[in-house]
Amino acid sequence: MFTTIRKRDGREVPFDDTKITDAIFKAARAVGGEDRETAVALTLEVLRMLKQKYNGEIFGVEDVQDIVEKVLIEKGHARTAKAYILYRDKRTRLREAKSELMDVVEDIIKETDKDNANVGNSPSAKMLQIASAASRKFYLTRLLDEDFSLAHSRGDVHIHDLDFYATTCNCLQIPLDRLLKEGFNTGHGYIRPPKRPASATALAAIILQSSQNDMFGGQSFPFFDTQMAPFVEGADEDEVYQAMEALVYNLNSMHSRAGSQVPFSSINLGADTSEAGRKVTRNFLLAYEAGLGRGENPIFPNVIFRLKKGVNFDPGDPNYDLFKLAMRVASKRLNPTFSFMDSSFNKKYGDQVAYMGCRTRVMDNRRGPAVTVGRGNLSFTTINLPRLGIKAERNLKTFYRLLDEVLELTINQLCHRFKVQCKLKVKDLPFVMGQGLYLGSEGLKECDSIEPAIVNGTLSVGFIGLAEALVALTGYHHGQKKESQELGLEIVAYIRKKVDEACERFNLNYTLLATPAEGLCGRFVRLDQKEFGIIPGVTNREYYTNSFHIPVYFPISFYDKISLEGPYHKYCNAGHISYVEMASPPQHNLEAVEAILRHMAECDMGYGGINYPVDFCTGCNLLGVINEPECPRCGSTAIRRVRRITGYLSTVDRFNDGKVAELRDRLPHCKDL
Repeated sequence: MFTTIRKRDGREVPFDDTKITDAIFKAARAVGGEDRETAVALTLEVLRMLKQKYNGEIFGVEDVQDIVEKVLIEKGHARTAKAYILYRDKRTRLREAKSELMDVVEDIIKETDKDNANVGNSPSAKMLQIASAASRKFYLTRLLDEDFSLAHSRGDVHIHDLDFYATTCNCLQIPLDRLLKEGFNTGHGYIRPPKRPASATALAAIILQSSQNDMFGGQSFPFFDTQMAPFVEGADEDEVYQAMEALVYNLNSMHSRAGSQVPFSSINLGADTSEAGRKVTRNFLLAYEAGLGRGENPIFPNVIFRLKKGVNFDPGDPNYDLFKLAMRVASKRLNPTFSFMDSSFNKKYGDQVAYMGCRTRVMDNRRGPAVTVGRGNLSFTTINLPRLGIKAERNLKTFYRLLDEVLELTINQLCHRFKVQCKLKVKDLPFVMGQGLYLGSEGLKECDSIEPAIVNGTLSVGFIGLAEALVALTGYHHGQKKESQELGLEIVAYIRKKVDEACERFNLNYTLLATPAEGLCGRFVRLDQKEFGIIPGVTNREYYTNSFHIPVYFPISFYDKISLEGPYHKYCNAGHISYVEMASPPQHNLEAVEAILRHMAECDMGYGGINYPVDFCTGCNLLGVINEPECPRCGSTAIRRVRRITGYLSTVDRFNDGKVAELRDRLPHCKDL
């Protein structure tokens, strides 16, 4: 009947109707259905429709597949039709993935992408990003179930660090004290315990680097002051300062992380009241305050000062002087940020909760002890809340139905990733598991599964764009209307309830994360603009607002912003952070800084920080706010502009387009001070 068919690349080849029969038969078998005779009969119907539609004209492969779908549905073979559609989609994605990958590689060769502001543009960064691009395509087309892959590709959800899906885990709170006391092996020989402060901090940097090489996320010392204290006893202030200065230098110069980045390092301190612990905190803060060699603002580590009443929060507390020092440093260098041990959800753990600069928090544990040390987040996936709000068309019942569907998919996808991670062996993470850094890895052999350890980790459901979702649902975000704030809290509480139910169902540590969206903030909105168009207050900007935050462009006082965002922290047990934006460094207004932090504590926040511009002229070393393209002192245009992005610091030239737009829109919150 037909002799020729046009392939997708334009070539015309001989037509073979047995290929249609084979495809229908395979789809039927996939759902336990028809025999080959039925497939032959359906093929004849396809041929009849092709003749009727094209009447001797040459048609293409896609044309045939469209008619196969139509015949299967019209003849009552719905299950077979679904199997055929899924198979067709999978083949299409495989073809497109190869083509898209080549395009991505071509772009990376020109310049690395800016999904992560910690990535440079070096040759090794480009090579690692090409590998990441290939890995993402492989997992989307070969490993992930179609439902998960399509949800990610469409923008219903975002699977973070997809390129590491089957190779490692996210982050870790490192047992630094044990490694320093016992020594460790990075793979080329035993490193003995240090005897002096400088040796201890040098090894601390090596430990961070070695752990980072096994994982894709952040690395943290949860109690740096206590963990380092034994190694500074008897040392004078100058020796300890020099050791801490060396640590800051090392953590800003070790380009060892994937993408040729420095490690995503975090240091928690401030609550140790022993003289040695106080010496560690004091000198580390002083070294960070001094900056790098010419006074540049350090980018890493993230520094988290842990606040607790009776320890450092009030005048008369033994470490109140260190709190005042921390505020002074934060008013010049953006770090430290501050965590609140007395919040309703942290208080029951005393002073044992630690954070990471990206906001990650790991504490409760249904599979082992509820501790911070030796545990971390395994992976996280973020839900696109604005898309659900748009699709609901202001119908809350529809919104919650859609939310249920995407939550179920996300929870199942995280379980799938956990099962994939369980296939890893100790030898695949030789430092983290082989040296017993991860809780539960002690005693495991080289070829053992890491499952006994990672059952102590967390699987996090994240969310982005609560503000835009509320506008889509009500016309107002939670900074504008009390009713929208009430609905926002209801939505986040509902998500947390579903996440807690997943803990019971799977007996795993599911948690809720206020997502630190960096590249994602722009990716979701671009996809939604394409599908839904420009919707005022929802898709009309280049980014979605992070997690539960009040939009950065909305004029609001620090007092009101903190009051509105504070109640969300308790629901986000995987991590949360709130910021106050200032127009300039508040070095001469530390009373305002303390007022802000005390209001954060009163509003039950777990973690908070203060933002402002930090500009540095590399020509004459001028540090301050430089609003013009040129330095006012020397005229140089080589200005290093440091800002906070999703929890950590970076220079603006490394921000992606979405974050540049968000930075441009940021308004100060402190007009009432």
